[in-house]
Amino acid sequence: MKKKLMSTVLCAAMVAASLAGCGLKSPEPTTTAAATEAAKTEAAEKTEAAKESETEAAKEAGGAAADPAVTLVMAEVNPLDTIVGMTDSKFKELVEEKSGGSITIDLQASGVLGSENDVLDTMLGGGGTIDMSRISAFALTSYGGKKSSLLSVPYTFAGREHFWNFADSDLAQEFLLEPQENGAGVRGLFYGEEGFRHFFTVKEVKSLEDLKGMKLRVSNDPIMNGMVEGLGASPTVVSFGELYSALQTGVVDGAEQPIANYKSNAFPEVANNLILDGHTLGAIQVIITDEAWDKLTENQQNVLMEAGKEASKYNREISEGKEKEVLEQLKAEGCNVVEVTDITPWQEACKDIIESATKDNKELYQKILDMK
Repeated sequence: MKKKLMSTVLCAAMVAASLAGCGLKSPEPTTTAAATEAAKTEAAEKTEAAKESETEAAKEAGGAAADPAVTLVMAEVNPLDTIVGMTDSKFKELVEEKSGGSITIDLQASGVLGSENDVLDTMLGGGGTIDMSRISAFALTSYGGKKSSLLSVPYTFAGREHFWNFADSDLAQEFLLEPQENGAGVRGLFYGEEGFRHFFTVKEVKSLEDLKGMKLRVSNDPIMNGMVEGLGASPTVVSFGELYSALQTGVVDGAEQPIANYKSNAFPEVANNLILDGHTLGAIQVIITDEAWDKLTENQQNVLMEAGKEASKYNREISEGKEKEVLEQLKAEGCNVVEVTDITPWQEACKDIIESATKDNKELYQKILDMK
């Protein structure tokens, strides 16, 4: 018995010595406990960080999400595949996301709510049937928008960069709030652009001289009328919704639009000649009625402003690329596109309207020119 016991002890000693010789150690209970505790602490920290992240997200959207639900009807005269239509859609998406669903924008495109002037008449007349709209900056000219009218003066902006220097400035905010300050009942939220505006005609046009005597469609805007008269043509007021048939039936010989709008509204079907004079950069803005603005909470108003900033940035990112893409499509489809190599005669022809349209705001207009 003693021999067996001694044998067992010796075997155990030999195993221990063997383990020690191989550099292997038995588990240390205290180290395992420390690791477990560290893991618990790390997990707790991650959970807390996640909670804080969720809290911040809730603060960003939750405030507006907790507000009463509201639907804003928004009008757009062009289809949604245009630069302005894409900008509208982005704005709608941002507003609904940032408000946590408390604001829904009912975007009515392709002129189903009427022309820009029709929409403005409805918005300024009250009643709440149209709350918001994307409009051309010059559309406010006939409604007392003296500052906004400067943006439609021919050959004001030397290029896109020049326009965006203005749109991102404090001066732009002054322009956006002008109608509200004048008691018109609407205010601007943000600026964008839809590309340069060019003339298109039923008959082929190779130069400025070919426009003389033509009946060119204009909106009811004094600056646009003056520009067309300066070019030697006859300004003819036609509703945008009736322009296609007016071109088709000979009521007018041509009109002017940004390139993307020209194609999306199928004008090449009836007026397949495009002359790239770039007389105006199509400045746009999104406006909202004071009535609609006042029924929003402060959180919701902030959502609209933040979404507007991002939608404006998006507009800047897509506009030039979309314009070039559409121009190439037009050329491939057989549109007669004429490049204007010397814009000086066009500028000279518009000299009188430029002077008369800016004489009451010379200093302000010069500030815009100096932003090149």
